[in-house]
Amino acid sequence: MNVTSCEKKDNKTAELTVAVTTEEFDKALEESYRKSKNQISVPGFRKGKAPRKIIERMYGTSVFYNDALDIILPSVCGFGITESELKTVGYPKIQDVSFGDDKSATVIYTVELYPEVTVENYKGISAVKPSAVVEDSAVDSEIASVQLRNARIQAASRPAINGDTTIIDFEGFVDGKPFEGGKGENYELVLGSNSFIPGFEEKMQGMTVGEERDLDLEFPQEYQAKELAGKAAVFKVKLNELKEKILPELDDEFAKDVSEFDTLEEYKNSIREKLTAEKKEEAEKGFEDAVLTKLADTITTELPESMIEEFVDNQVDGFKRQLSQYGMEIGMYLNMMGTNEEGFRQSMRPNAEKQIKITLALEKIAEVEKIEPSDDEIEKYYEEASSRYGVELTVAKESIARESVVHELRLRAASKLVVDSAVAEEAPAEPAPEEAAPAKEPAKEKKTTKKAKTEEKPAAAEAEAGAAPAEEAPAEKKTAKKTAAKKAPAAEKKDE
Repeated sequence: MNVTSCEKKDNKTAELTVAVTTEEFDKALEESYRKSKNQISVPGFRKGKAPRKIIERMYGTSVFYNDALDIILPSVCGFGITESELKTVGYPKIQDVSFGDDKSATVIYTVELYPEVTVENYKGISAVKPSAVVEDSAVDSEIASVQLRNARIQAASRPAINGDTTIIDFEGFVDGKPFEGGKGENYELVLGSNSFIPGFEEKMQGMTVGEERDLDLEFPQEYQAKELAGKAAVFKVKLNELKEKILPELDDEFAKDVSEFDTLEEYKNSIREKLTAEKKEEAEKGFEDAVLTKLADTITTELPESMIEEFVDNQVDGFKRQLSQYGMEIGMYLNMMGTNEEGFRQSMRPNAEKQIKITLALEKIAEVEKIEPSDDEIEKYYEEASSRYGVELTVAKESIARESVVHELRLRAASKLVVDSAVAEEAPAEPAPEEAAPAKEPAKEKKTTKKAKTEEKPAAAEAEAGAAPAEEAPAEKKTAKKTAAKKAPAAEKKDE
């Protein structure tokens, strides 16, 4: 093979022309013949026994050309990219293929170039650092949550109020007719949990045991069952049981029951220490995000569409894996959110573009600063991956390419350099909080274990507007994947 032409266009794409010799293309033709000869019928020969020349004479000399192109194009494109020393993204697009009388071939194709960026003034970036001060109200709220989880449940003889646990029979009607899924018996419902459509739980307040009541309601316009969305409904409800929560007294005995401490004051101090540590960690992460976002804003280079789409593809795939862990499919989730996959992908694009720009900037900074990880740092990365995913060290090394590890560590070091040199601005003062409302039932119960001074904080799995983010063991990435192609994937043929 020989690259006869490589023309860059606006630093975004390049058009390459590669000449393929007769011998090289004939080798691909022979491979195509071997793969397909068993499916070709030739009179006088059993299937698979007809010589290639006989088949070409009967069906035409180009009978194997299409399959031969599929075989040889990946290596042709990869050869051209490597020989021309190009960094590319996405897949090559075939523009034209021509053949000589001697069965040589000429392939013309285009590639998207990996964006070239410049970075300036990346040291000393100013950004707001969130406050790490823990207010008394936060400590009180945490203790109130523990108090609520340790509440005693007992039957109540008064009218129902917010926070009560009820046992009800109910049946819903639209246009005077019951609808599917609108009936339940001895159903446990906590008033204020927002488990039912708006207004249901509010209109149950004041009911007493044995009382029956008709609730006139309306389904939300965005309700997941389209046949019910926006429609008026009547729910017939009977209150069978009513239970209330009796909160334990906040005293030293309470502290002994729920913690390793002997006094309520000691317990409060431990809560403050825990919240302070968490808030400091959140503040550091928030500051890092703010600094890197400002760094991304300095990148004005137009991003290749294929680069954005690849990032979004990875995020969507990760989010689908997350949902599958909860037995939910992406279609069901999108329906609940009132959108579709195209809308979901569009919502992910701004974050995708930001993350890609951060990666491009950090790659350039690592190059400028001549950042290279040591062998010890690389070994430590593999050891941590091995421990995290519960696999042998050799398996981790086989699964995660050393080049990927080096790239990741260079980005980490560049990020640390930028953040460490950044200037923290004080966060603006927050308005005084309003008087705290009574404690609500927590959305997700946290079990408090006695004699456990601290709780290990699980790693956060963010999924904001499509961050999915879910990683597959044993490889992991926090930044956009580097997509420079050393060997091109199968080329994308141009539509005829």
